[in-house]
Amino acid sequence: MPTELVLAALEQALTLRQPAPGLIIHADRGSQYTSHACRQRIHEAGAVASYARPGNPYDNAQAEAGWSSLKTELLLHIGSFVSLEEARLEVAYYLDTYFNLDRRHSALGYRSPHQFETDLAHHLP
Repeated sequence: MPTELVLAALEQALTLRQPAPGLIIHADRGSQYTSHACRQRIHEAGAVASYARPGNPYDNAQAEAGWSSLKTELLLHIGSFVSLEEARLEVAYYLDTYFNLDRRHSALGYRSPHQFETDLAHHLP
């Protein structure tokens, strides 16, 4: 995965979500995440970079569980993709629609990420 892909995803997230300063961006220690360009953009956004500790798989447990859900729920349902474009569309739909809006997550008190964020926003001053 090239650094440019990570930077493009980061830009998209920052543009769409417009997070407040202090956002924590957590990743593994892959070179694309720890690159100067990525660390610089995170700093410019007023965010804080957080990296998994070397050799500690538990630091990324929730992210890995999310990938496992995607593989289980999407790939077992669809099978294989006909093209890269189909893969992009199906993964985007799965994440943007089902995973974030509808799917209940035990780590979020059996709420969807969207509902969790909405509930959290209503409790902030």
